[in-house]
Amino acid sequence: MPETAVAETDAGLSPKELARRHGLSASGRLPSLPDYTRQLWEYRHFIRAHSSAKMTSALGNTKLGAVWQVLTPIINAAVYYVIFGLVLGGHEEMPNFIAYLCIGVFVFQFTQSVVQTGTNAITGNLGLIRALHFPRASLPLSASLVEIRNFVVAVFVLMGIVLITGEPITVEWLIVVPALILQSFFNVGLGLFMARYGSKVRDVKQLIPFIMRFWLYGSAVLYPVTKFQDLLSGWQLQVVEANPLLVYIELMRHALLKEATLANSPAVLWIEAVVWTVVVGIGGFVYFWRGEKGYGRG
Repeated sequence: MPETAVAETDAGLSPKELARRHGLSASGRLPSLPDYTRQLWEYRHFIRAHSSAKMTSALGNTKLGAVWQVLTPIINAAVYYVIFGLVLGGHEEMPNFIAYLCIGVFVFQFTQSVVQTGTNAITGNLGLIRALHFPRASLPLSASLVEIRNFVVAVFVLMGIVLITGEPITVEWLIVVPALILQSFFNVGLGLFMARYGSKVRDVKQLIPFIMRFWLYGSAVLYPVTKFQDLLSGWQLQVVEANPLLVYIELMRHALLKEATLANSPAVLWIEAVVWTVVVGIGGFVYFWRGEKGYGRG
């Protein structure tokens, strides 16, 4: 039987062309942004389960359990009311200072909690990162999901406080939903940014309490926003009023308070909120994705 020569179809191809033909890719290669997004979607069940486990472990050893999710901001608001409302006379400058203060404290603490947990999302889970292969953004996303769940519960408590203090239910209350969505996406992006930055600069964790305290006083949480207009003008006032946390707090006050003096018109606040959400939400995700291959190493 005559021998038949079989032509090698791969003859003459470079290793790169061979890998492409057979669907191979370089080990440790950074996936494209669309591929990385699809991977995260495939791990959505892991993210949800991890966030539920974190919430259970955080509150499982306390007697009050999940009650602390809403009790903590209430206690903070009570302390601030005594100092800024009664001692410093802030209740005389606002028609409903209790509700005004509680809205600021609740909304601010939502972002503060995401920043704190996001900063520790990578450094606090190095064992898990080095043991398993999964998109690392799952960890800060899981931490953010815990805080989003907590804040949704806190919003209902906040609405109860607003009603008790004499505010009526109006159609503006519907604004709470889009305002919550915008701030949630902003927080997710900020949490992703802090997760990567915290993994690179470990000392930033020690600075977070001071940074957040400065941000607290610059967001008109504890006093009327009109004080900025009394002390600042021109570009300085515009910069302060463009503070993203001030914007989200003002939107929530616009929704829940019938007579609330705002830093800007509602239209301007909505535009600023959307811009901050897009810039920080997408920017934080891209920034974290760029460092995907370096987490857990070194």
